[in-house]
Amino acid sequence: MKLMTIAAAFAALVGLATPALAEDAKTAAAESAHAPHAPAFTLKDLSGKEHSLEDFSGKTVVLEWINYGCPYVKKHYESKNMQKLQETYTGKDVVWLSIVSGKTAKGFSQADADAAGTKATAVLLDPTGETGKAYDAKTTPHMIVITGDGHIAYDGAIDSKASTDSADIPNSENYVIAALDSVLAGKEVATTKTKPYGCSVKY
Repeated sequence: MKLMTIAAAFAALVGLATPALAEDAKTAAAESAHAPHAPAFTLKDLSGKEHSLEDFSGKTVVLEWINYGCPYVKKHYESKNMQKLQETYTGKDVVWLSIVSGKTAKGFSQADADAAGTKATAVLLDPTGETGKAYDAKTTPHMIVITGDGHIAYDGAIDSKASTDSADIPNSENYVIAALDSVLAGKEVATTKTKPYGCSVKY
């Protein structure tokens, strides 16, 4: 009788422990599969005001590397495609930061941003290239989507057609739209990394 009681007690303990162990396993698996953490940075905008990534904790953030003289960037600005994206998603409380890294940042002015008609939250200057290199930004445009908890949800090209022809925009798959819509809906991002295309960042 005592043996049966001990066996029953042991079975009960195992039964209680199993859900906890299973939950721990799920947590560990989720953590191991988690997206890479976004490197911290602090950069000045065109008016000299500093912006840090941590300032936007809890919000979805887009990083967009730019060079308005690049034909690949012109494709998206002269067609107003980029401005429409900026306006749409900043209207959904997304922070959109355009970054000018390397030599292009020297002499870059508010007049350049105004001429492009940007609708970004801010245009940030990265003359040393430190932030660009931290994110391995190699081209303009290069797009990064960061979740509210500070992880990179998407890294790569704006869309699927690596051309300078704006006529290709309507027929391309826009990876940034797909990533932002998924993040904002609390869903998993299907395509998390692609090869960016454009002009090289002049470090």
